[in-house]
Amino acid sequence: MKFINMLVRSKALKALLLSTAFAISMPVLAMNLQQAMSALPNAKIQGLVGEQPNGYLGVVQANNQDAEAIAKLINDARRAEYARLAKDNNIAVSDVEAMAGQKAVERTQRGHYILLDGNWLQKR
Repeated sequence: MKFINMLVRSKALKALLLSTAFAISMPVLAMNLQQAMSALPNAKIQGLVGEQPNGYLGVVQANNQDAEAIAKLINDARRAEYARLAKDNNIAVSDVEAMAGQKAVERTQRGHYILLDGNWLQKR
């Protein structure tokens, strides 16, 4: 009987530890693309992320999990769209990235960050 009680407690302890580890990691896993898109304007205003000439978002302030999650989700979506556009137009993905990057930098609002010559600068 003691063995069964120990086994039940051990399984319960393992389940508790696994659920705790999962709960701790949930905030990072919880964001989806729609939430990232909704959070993007505020992240740009706060100077957390900015546009790069390569067509992708960059993290301006390192070690910010929200900024990293936003950039990753949006960049993954952009990457897929660039690949689709390149295929549909029979051009290189790098050409689509360059065109998108140029447009993104040009359209960036004043006060938001852009990457120029390897440095993050607020657009004036």
